[in-house]
Amino acid sequence: MPDLRSLPDLPRAERVQLLDSWLAGLLADAVAGTPPPRRGRGSPPPRTGTDGVALVAVGSLGRREPPPHADLDLVLVHDGRPEVAALADAVWYPIWDAGVRLDHSVRSVAEAVSVASTDVKAGLGLLDARLVAGDAGLAAALRTATLASWRQSASKLLPQLRDLRRGRARQVGELAFLLEPDLKEAYGGLREGQVLRAVAAAQLGDEPSAEAEAAYALLLDVRDELRRRSGRPTDVLVRQEQRPVAAALGMADEDVLLREVSLAGRRLAFVADDTWRRVEAALVRRPRARYRRIRREPLAEGVVRQGDEVVLARDARPAADPGLVLRGAAAAARADLLLSPYTLKVLAVHAPPVPEPWPAEVRWSFLRLLASGRSAVPVLEQLDQEGLLTRLLPEWERVRSLPQRHPWHRFTVDRHLVEAAAAAAELTRDVDRPDLLLVAALLHDVGKGWPGDHSVVGAPIAAAVAERMGFTPADVATVATLVRHHLLLPDTATRRDIDDPATIERVADTIGRDPQVLQLLHAVAQADGAATSTSAWSPWKAHLVAHLVARVQAHLGVTAVAEPGPVLHPTEPSVSSPGDGAVTVGVEDVADGQQVTIGAPDEQGLFSRLAGVLALNQLDVRAAKVNVVDGRATAVFAVRPRFGRAPQPAILADAVRAALEGTLPLADRLRQREADYRQDAARSAPPRVSWHDSEVSGEATSIVEVRAGDRAGLLYRLTAALGAEGLDVTSARIETLGADAADYFYVSNPVGCPIDAGQRGRVEAALVAAARGAVPDPARSGGGDTPG
Repeated sequence: MPDLRSLPDLPRAERVQLLDSWLAGLLADAVAGTPPPRRGRGSPPPRTGTDGVALVAVGSLGRREPPPHADLDLVLVHDGRPEVAALADAVWYPIWDAGVRLDHSVRSVAEAVSVASTDVKAGLGLLDARLVAGDAGLAAALRTATLASWRQSASKLLPQLRDLRRGRARQVGELAFLLEPDLKEAYGGLREGQVLRAVAAAQLGDEPSAEAEAAYALLLDVRDELRRRSGRPTDVLVRQEQRPVAAALGMADEDVLLREVSLAGRRLAFVADDTWRRVEAALVRRPRARYRRIRREPLAEGVVRQGDEVVLARDARPAADPGLVLRGAAAAARADLLLSPYTLKVLAVHAPPVPEPWPAEVRWSFLRLLASGRSAVPVLEQLDQEGLLTRLLPEWERVRSLPQRHPWHRFTVDRHLVEAAAAAAELTRDVDRPDLLLVAALLHDVGKGWPGDHSVVGAPIAAAVAERMGFTPADVATVATLVRHHLLLPDTATRRDIDDPATIERVADTIGRDPQVLQLLHAVAQADGAATSTSAWSPWKAHLVAHLVARVQAHLGVTAVAEPGPVLHPTEPSVSSPGDGAVTVGVEDVADGQQVTIGAPDEQGLFSRLAGVLALNQLDVRAAKVNVVDGRATAVFAVRPRFGRAPQPAILADAVRAALEGTLPLADRLRQREADYRQDAARSAPPRVSWHDSEVSGEATSIVEVRAGDRAGLLYRLTAALGAEGLDVTSARIETLGADAADYFYVSNPVGCPIDAGQRGRVEAALVAAARGAVPDPARSGGGDTPG
């Protein structure tokens, strides 16, 4: 018998060779030392040698990857040799006598296949069956029969395997985010590599990619060293073993080791997630529907929905469109879908660099992606896995899979930042600058990839990123301040006397006595805490921080500051519709989209009708202003084409004329548009309405702010509601981020009197109903929605 004590120190290939040689010798000795059974009259001659019997390895030895101190998983396959029980005893007992743990069975091919067709674990193990010694033809028959059975039983066994892995993920966690990961059973561990091969064997998925195989090989190496150093059969990379394992593998320290393990786990989990999506789609597809044409729904310029994925449109030009990556990612997140793997590969290969500073359209797409909240997390992971995220944000490389040793943290640094941005998306209605909140939440810990205090180090890094994104110098400075002081409020609330005036004064001085910075810091603190853990952001801590913010706001004398009105200048008309009271339309290219100027006779409900026409023509309105002189209204809209097609003046003029004449059913058409484009359906929190008083051109004007879930025709419905309640809309600023719209309307009563509390209440109720999809009838009110 070979010296098995040397096994742990041998390279993996030599371990396999030694074990195979030993086991082959055991079978040979068993065959030679087991007498044949006594023959009866007419019975066939006794079998000799290994004819009709084969020793087959399954599990890790079957895959030629046994770790140190591993169990042996063996099957003695036979075709009915009567002395097989004696042969089995002659093989198993020497293994037990050597002190090796053994999982064994004796099966005919039919028996093995029968078990494998009903037991997912047995079936998975037999897929790794490899002949060690004996009858090669019998082992090949086992392999062929097992593979055929696995494919035939895939519809039953694969859902069991999927549920088994999901259950282990809930119980053990994700390999990528554990400080003491289970290299085998955690989601993204070695089991995932084995499952991927099993799915490929069922012909429901591709063979694991080179990247997935490399990740799997790394985990094998780490497990080998872990068992070799610890001297026992463990798969959990505990803290005390991480440094010696890192040294044995030639890594600088345990953080480098944990980061490499995290990257490998993320790759395997990413591939496994995509594989399971495709398996589920394949298993539920009916044979007669296999060749049914899949509907393609446009989502944004260059991308469409196809089935449950987002793919490139036929006319997309990935090599010439630097905004396509983020535009497609934002569209996918907003529709709660994922980009198809093929689309990701095409973008990774062909997408050109984004110009610096980023064009406004690219920045807007990135903000829409972040503002999509939870549905943005898997899309950002897709961009990260294909290397697209680090192309956009080179600073991201320093925090990718960077471990956080504090027990409060559930995630690596990069995933924590993504989770913080997702949490911040739920707070965008609570701040005046949701764009700065989202960027600051994503970057608040970006300094952790560098030496020194991460808040101090991270501020200039975040400023550089914000500048590259195209933010104004003032906004860049605000992002840097938010990153520099993102711990100010929670640290002060938990370590200082928040009723001490000196504490309040210190906080106010630190933030430059800027109420907007205070508001944003409060939201960043909430998002940071939610992305860390319940221990890091308890109700008690949240209450303390909120109380501190209220004290500082009172100290600063905070009053609501409304958004300034839009600065828009009319464009010369290029098209006039025929007939009395001609409708004129002019279109002009501007830095961020187009500007559309529409002239028409002033009448009740004009503003909402114009907004409805623009929505039907796939134009997202960013800002609007209306002016009326001698009964004629001139409305100027800053718009973004949703699908990249510039507005056509003649088409707009005809549509406006039809809307004014009543021959274009705007409400019905917009309702159908919302049904056609399911991504526009509101899935967010209830609408919120607030009021701000302002003085515009010496006239008493109120600003009504509406935060609501974005949906097709939202501006049309809101302005129709305002008109129905007797208010004039003179201008509007509109911004859409992800699933939310933030709209500011400058409104007044036609007779010039202030809007009283009763009217405000009715307006608020009408706006909430409109934001939820109701279409008011402006004709029921004596007011209009343009001055006149």
